[in-house]
Amino acid sequence: MKYLRLLAIFGLVFAGIAALAAQASAVLPPPKIVFAPARFTVVDQGTVGKPDVLLIPGMSSSRAVWEAEAKLLAPNYRLHLVQVGGFAGAPAGPNASGQVLAPIVDELHEYILANKMHPVVIGHSMGGLMTLMLASRHPDDARKIVIVDALPFAAVLMDPKATPESMIPVTEAIKQQMTAMPADQYAAMQPMMAARMVTNPDAQKLVAANFAASDRGVAVEAMQEDLQTDLRANVASIKTPALVLYAYDPAAQQPDAATYEVAVQAAYKTMPNVTLTRIEDSRHFIMYDQPEKFDAALKSFLK
Repeated sequence: MKYLRLLAIFGLVFAGIAALAAQASAVLPPPKIVFAPARFTVVDQGTVGKPDVLLIPGMSSSRAVWEAEAKLLAPNYRLHLVQVGGFAGAPAGPNASGQVLAPIVDELHEYILANKMHPVVIGHSMGGLMTLMLASRHPDDARKIVIVDALPFAAVLMDPKATPESMIPVTEAIKQQMTAMPADQYAAMQPMMAARMVTNPDAQKLVAANFAASDRGVAVEAMQEDLQTDLRANVASIKTPALVLYAYDPAAQQPDAATYEVAVQAAYKTMPNVTLTRIEDSRHFIMYDQPEKFDAALKSFLK
């Protein structure tokens, strides 16, 4: 009888615990959905609990391109530094076949949703184009965007009358040439390309090394998609507050500085909440050529 009484008491206790657990589970939030992107990796830096900033490098670049900005922003922001698969020595993963840009933008959207963020999104070059794609397709994802030396349709720098259709044979020819190029010739081309994009000698070496370490197939496919992506009709619908930082290099030849100025102004003239900021005496990698001007413009916009 004594044991039966004890069992009865324990039964009541267990029943009470079960009831409390059921009530608790009813009020607790659902478990956090974890999303692991396949087309890029992310390194978290900065301060947890602070506003989120998502930084996307350009074509064939490493997330290390944001190293100085990460140090600048870390005390006041939580940073998400993206590395695209196939660029700068990162494994290509699914980017090795098929489209590159649009699937990455889809995963960026999923990453933002899974982490319940409303970040500032900063993109350089091709990363800037993907930032525009994200803001156009998912207008609620970002609270602000920063576009660093990128256009909604970069092909106009090759031909002011270009269309996505007219660029198909052009980009196909470039793709075939780049794919067939011997490895030694391809490697020798990287320092020359880097010198056209950045004046800082140390940065030229970093940029060239990243280019050389990138998966050629991924880089060529991304280049082709970049030149065929036309968002000129989309920018008018992007109401997210935006900062466009663009380079101005008096020594530039293709295109010359004046032509590029006209192209930038025309590209963003219909964007409702955009601020255009020209960075003097800089080439494409503004963060390397004019770091103080770059950081000042960024800090002012993020306030």
